[in-house]
Amino acid sequence: MDSIFICALVRAGHCKKHSIENRSSMQIPKLSGVHTRFCSRRKNSDIAVALSRDSRTSFLSHERVLAAQREFSREDYKSIVDIYTDLSGSRTALLPQMEQENPHITAPGFVAPAESCLDYPVWPARNESDQLAIGKLIGFLNDDSTSHETIYHHYRALPAPRVPYLFRGTLRLLFHRLSVVERKDEASMLRYLSIVDDVKSAGMTLTCAEWSSAIAFAGRCFARVTSAEVESALHLWKEMETQAGVKGTDVTFNILFDIATKAGKFILAEMILREMRTRKLAMNRFAHVGLIYYHGVKGDGDGVRKAYVSLVESGEIVDTVVLNCVIASLLRTGEAPAAEQVYERMKRMHSEQTGRPLPPSDWRSSRELGRSLLRAAKVLKDKPERLQELQRNTSIAPNLATLQILISYHCIRTGEYELVARWLDEMQPFDIPLHGSIFVALLKGFTIHGGIRYTSWTRARLESVWAAYHRAVDERISNVYVGKRIIIWAIKAFGKCAGKERTLEVWDQIQGKWTPKVDEAQVVDKVLRDVLAS
Repeated sequence: MDSIFICALVRAGHCKKHSIENRSSMQIPKLSGVHTRFCSRRKNSDIAVALSRDSRTSFLSHERVLAAQREFSREDYKSIVDIYTDLSGSRTALLPQMEQENPHITAPGFVAPAESCLDYPVWPARNESDQLAIGKLIGFLNDDSTSHETIYHHYRALPAPRVPYLFRGTLRLLFHRLSVVERKDEASMLRYLSIVDDVKSAGMTLTCAEWSSAIAFAGRCFARVTSAEVESALHLWKEMETQAGVKGTDVTFNILFDIATKAGKFILAEMILREMRTRKLAMNRFAHVGLIYYHGVKGDGDGVRKAYVSLVESGEIVDTVVLNCVIASLLRTGEAPAAEQVYERMKRMHSEQTGRPLPPSDWRSSRELGRSLLRAAKVLKDKPERLQELQRNTSIAPNLATLQILISYHCIRTGEYELVARWLDEMQPFDIPLHGSIFVALLKGFTIHGGIRYTSWTRARLESVWAAYHRAVDERISNVYVGKRIIIWAIKAFGKCAGKERTLEVWDQIQGKWTPKVDEAQVVDKVLRDVLAS
């Protein structure tokens, strides 16, 4: 069903009047070994532009015969970011090697607290009602389908001061469940830190992992990291080490480094790196990816390449997440051609090894894969053949995040609508599902680049995108819903491209499908008034 709406978006981009000459030069070779999912169930032939799977069978079979099962070496993976190399040839220009400081060194002098020292006397339930409340919480904690809101509601239903009534294992599970979120926000931060406060008030102990999660929530709970979030994270780290006596691990410092980088505090980030080296903490997968991102934020394209090469040289596994970070970082530095070259090499290397899986399609599976690759690099560091086998079976194909990065860049920065249509085209052969963020990016593009003479971001195309969005909502496509962000950008886009009267019609059309919170309604109302007043 997703492909119907993807096709609708693609159709909006393929306009003969505005098409780029020699568009065939931009087309990508067909991929083998990739599950294709085209618009075989079309509801409207004017919108759905599709190829049936049957019509491609013989071609794909021929491609599989021609594509040799090539074994990629470490040099091949390093050359993904080399702007002077074609993967079909040899590496002609070696990048300067990043110094490997303390690779795979564990932290001497730090021993995790023994389980026994985390024990504390558990208070007995005062009555049957309290016992029932505790039992309900435990039941919800052991049900993976239970939402964080439900878990926290039942935690708050415990008699004050709450945490002493829970066994150590139950409390650990509570922290773990609430720490695993798709993206941190203010609500998840407040839930987690309120339980941290309860634990501290009760004079009980937090583990290093729990402290590290608290630091992550404090520093990453907003889309934009400011000095306030940095200060909160550093305060918790200081409390963790000086008052609680819990030494930070590589995980803790990776989190601090990421927060400092996102806030643009480069001197602080360098200080955190030096402290890691002083403590002889390992540079693991997450640290290497953090360095790639760091150089991207700094606008240092060569630094991005060196950090990536350092990751490969250290024996870490290259996967889609790593290469997505490289692409996003190169785009941040203004090197769009280099970023798109990495994308092309991802596709080529994926197609040249049949049997490679596609990346996980949901965030939980992606999270588990990342943690598994982190562990595998440690376990297999002295077993290069098995490490190479794992690398061979690890996906480097583009996923939703890859296309989100590229589509957002061209919607916001370049305004090249035809390139946006190209990336939308490429969602289907990689079985990438439709996502609401794609619509948000497109509406941003119409807001920024529409409403002017000779623009490719025309009202007709905006109407086509908006119609596709409504059909996706009505069909209840997963991850496409009515929310504050998309309404705001829809109002702005129609205000820019279609005038005030049409903007009011769009608002009347969408508000009947939206049940906002009070503060959300106030924000949208202000945006609408501003657009109508302009």
